[in-house]
Amino acid sequence: MSNENVGTSPEATAFDHGELDPAEYAEFLELAAEEGFDAEDVDGDLAAAGHGPLPVLAVVGRPNVGKSTLVNRIIGRREAVVEDRPGVTRDRVTYEATWNGRRFKLVDTGGWEVDVLGIDAAVAAQAEFGIQSADAVLFVVDATVGATDTDEALVKLLRRSGKPVVLCANKVDGPSTEADAAMLWSLGLGEPFPVSALHGRGSGDLLDAVMDALPAAPPQTFGVPLGGPRRVALLGRPNVGKSSLLNQVAGEERVVVNEVAGTTRDPVDELIELGGKTWKFVDTAGIRRRVHLTEGADFYASLRTASALEKAEVAVILIDASESLAEQDTRIITMAVEAGRAVVIAYNKWDLLDEERRYYLEREIEKDLVQVRWAPRVNVSARTGRHMEKLVPAIETALEGWETRVPTGRLNSFLGELVAAHPHPIRGGKQPRILFGTQAGVRPPRFVLFASGFLEAGYRRFVERRLREEFGFAGTPISISVRVREKRRRK
Repeated sequence: MSNENVGTSPEATAFDHGELDPAEYAEFLELAAEEGFDAEDVDGDLAAAGHGPLPVLAVVGRPNVGKSTLVNRIIGRREAVVEDRPGVTRDRVTYEATWNGRRFKLVDTGGWEVDVLGIDAAVAAQAEFGIQSADAVLFVVDATVGATDTDEALVKLLRRSGKPVVLCANKVDGPSTEADAAMLWSLGLGEPFPVSALHGRGSGDLLDAVMDALPAAPPQTFGVPLGGPRRVALLGRPNVGKSSLLNQVAGEERVVVNEVAGTTRDPVDELIELGGKTWKFVDTAGIRRRVHLTEGADFYASLRTASALEKAEVAVILIDASESLAEQDTRIITMAVEAGRAVVIAYNKWDLLDEERRYYLEREIEKDLVQVRWAPRVNVSARTGRHMEKLVPAIETALEGWETRVPTGRLNSFLGELVAAHPHPIRGGKQPRILFGTQAGVRPPRFVLFASGFLEAGYRRFVERRLREEFGFAGTPISISVRVREKRRRK
């Protein structure tokens, strides 16, 4: 059965309704009307399930200015940990928020300080990485204290980043403290918006300004215009042979290789001709067991590796076949899947395996990697070059699955047969049923199913497995969201 693929250009597939063209969208609305659903509601559900990347707003400032309190105010619930002492938030934490019908991602960062050591330096680095990966920045200053030297230093960092900045003068609880907010014009970032994150005062005007600063739809961080090289990130634990693999496919010593784990620190981009095509391979630093416990160069290397994955289209995850599978291997695979990238798993050092190790490796794969059976697998030796010719076909297979689209009519024929042959188990006297669905997006494939009741996780996994059997989707994660709504009474 042939799959219908989209092109590699984001512009080629950008319609107003997820990935549906006007004809398919009309077909989708007709299905919704037959089942008694409201057209406006299903359109909103389709947009929610099929969106590409959301614009990202980073909330930054020095410690204890009320960043997490403001984040809780914006997202409308107490989720970020708040305590009346500096340094409570350490990692970058991401939340989804909505204002005036527009959805965006909110990144709460730890307090930024200049010339700090140890864990405080790591926290500051996370904040700086948050600024670099954001589409706009919300700079929070304590209006009751005024602009400090640390605030001035952070302003210089923000100017260098070139990102749009909205200045929030926090802790303005009444008219008497609004004069304190006006003093922050001196920072040179434009109008300071007086806000009380604790009480909500002024937050509406602030969010209106934020919406003006954020792009309606940010550009994809992965992919390039049609005809450009595809981006492949090499990921794995330290010393699994990522740099050796890059040198092997390049046919020369492009990057330093050493038996000492952690030789690579910066992601190394290389344009390489393979299989008649040009690819951009990115050799990354090995991802260690606990990023927040690493120090110095290793810590910054782990941040840059995460950034390289965000910009890649496919992740080739190297696993040392000569050693037992580690928890770190499964964490790296999960990281690539959650990032929505196409995945290829390469078992390196295959030349070092004897029959006994191969037997145990297969058992470990069955036990620990059962959730990614769909990922193409290649057994290679970066040192000897064995089976390296299989790498490009595996990458192409994964990218093809990543960009596959199933027409709405074909999908609903499949769902109808599936529900008839394998109905959902009866729970509480009711039997939920999938009414209709559509593919709302690609890269990775995103499906939205409309059902008469809650679908259990086991049944969703069954649907995903059957989707893969029917339509392929090799090498790509699949997102399935279910919208449950009581059917409207027919007029």
